[in-house]
Amino acid sequence: MNALNIINAMTVDVEDYFHVSAFEGTISRDDWSTLACRVEGNTHRILDLFDENNTTATFFVLGWVAERYPTLVRSIVERGHELASHGFSHVRVTMQTPDKFRNDITRTKQLLEDLAGVRVVGYRAPSYSIGTSNLWALDELSQAGYEYSSSIYPIKHDIYGMPDAPRHAFYPNGSRGILEVPITTLEIAGRRLPCGGGGFFRLYPYRFSKWAFSRVNINERVPGIFYFHPWEIDPDQPRQTGISLKTRCRHYLHLDRMVSRLQHLLKDFQWSTMADVFLYRVNNGEGKSAGTGAQHAA
Repeated sequence: MNALNIINAMTVDVEDYFHVSAFEGTISRDDWSTLACRVEGNTHRILDLFDENNTTATFFVLGWVAERYPTLVRSIVERGHELASHGFSHVRVTMQTPDKFRNDITRTKQLLEDLAGVRVVGYRAPSYSIGTSNLWALDELSQAGYEYSSSIYPIKHDIYGMPDAPRHAFYPNGSRGILEVPITTLEIAGRRLPCGGGGFFRLYPYRFSKWAFSRVNINERVPGIFYFHPWEIDPDQPRQTGISLKTRCRHYLHLDRMVSRLQHLLKDFQWSTMADVFLYRVNNGEGKSAGTGAQHAA
């Protein structure tokens, strides 16, 4: 547990192995419904892991998954977690027009709320695909009734990233419209190092991730965000052929070590939902003493 007892936000992007952007040129969307889905079982394993560690989290769920596994969506809420939107079918925002994006975020929000009977106020773009070229998407989210977004990764990356974005939660236009909460990075000697989860968490030794997250909490006195996907705890998932070495390494590296590292992470830090940690903290100017995972009824 860190020295300041800061509560961080634990998040899960609920998508299956075949949804990832890196497989767009390998797996056709038309084939998704014919593939062996593993997201339901993997997400239940995560729910059990969180129960064992008294952890509440935010689950950013794809509408595609929600339609097929409505009981999973309800289980997330019934077990005390926050339900949020990951868009409908994992189409990057950079590949959508404003009209298509508006339809996507409205459709997904309504579906999730209807299934679970709670308000959905959070959104995360597929592959962190909101950046300099499409900040209009944040206005669309605000108009659609979302209160926060976690869609910007303030680093330079070949698929995503907005390296000049603020590193901590901010209101994009200086307004009180929608709050953007970037994924956690650590800045050392002017260089930003990703330490908020995903493939980087599997690449780095756990002791580095623990040190980096602690630095953010203790030195900067702010909460961080951690994210991962259900397929990252599944070393037995179907292996794809015809992909580049870089993609193979990014997707499959150390899947067998992920659960063990997560168990350490859950014990070494305090966790709650995005809404508990950031909406409360920003609006009231103080940290929340404990995360309840509660979500208001729709």
